[in-house]
Amino acid sequence: MVIALLEWTGERIIPKLLKPTNGMLLEHIARYYFAAPYVKGRVLDIACGTGYGCHMIAKDRKRELTELIGVDDDEATILYANREYNHQKITYQQGDALDPALPEQLGLFDTILSFETIEHVADDLLFMDNLYRMLKPGGTLVLSSPFGRGRGKETSEPFHVHQLTPEEFAELFVRYSDVDMYYQRGVTFEKTPRDGVRYFIGMAVCTK
Repeated sequence: MVIALLEWTGERIIPKLLKPTNGMLLEHIARYYFAAPYVKGRVLDIACGTGYGCHMIAKDRKRELTELIGVDDDEATILYANREYNHQKITYQQGDALDPALPEQLGLFDTILSFETIEHVADDLLFMDNLYRMLKPGGTLVLSSPFGRGRGKETSEPFHVHQLTPEEFAELFVRYSDVDMYYQRGVTFEKTPRDGVRYFIGMAVCTK
């Protein structure tokens, strides 16, 4: 079951099949550790994948969160998450991040997490609108994305629709009252880009 899941779920991370030193695994785990201090109340992890990140957050922030909903569009991935990363405060369910009915189905959240998702969706603006509708006033969105050639342009990654430029990424958050931008290098996050350093991942922390 696990091997089959790895073969046809694209970039979804399965920690139990990867070495602890795997760079992609460490980067993904780092994003959840980065986001953990912002988590409180009712929480959504959109495109939660195999559920390891939801489980990390639920254990680390068990006193601060009341409920965590993990949503992914793949049925087998959700089944795996339920089996391997079950927790009393987590509910995993199948859902499409671009479904206009999703906000009505899921309700409002105090915190929304979205890591390495937006590059996979055909309409990033519709995706962002869904997130905005689901976030409570005063709530926090933590969202990451790889940088690339820009919206509508091909990438070398087979599972990516496109990768936004840093400028396009920043423009996604104009509706938010407060935005802090960070840049990920490996497992570290930097607030101020350094001259001569190329950053591949952007991380935005936004308050509605």
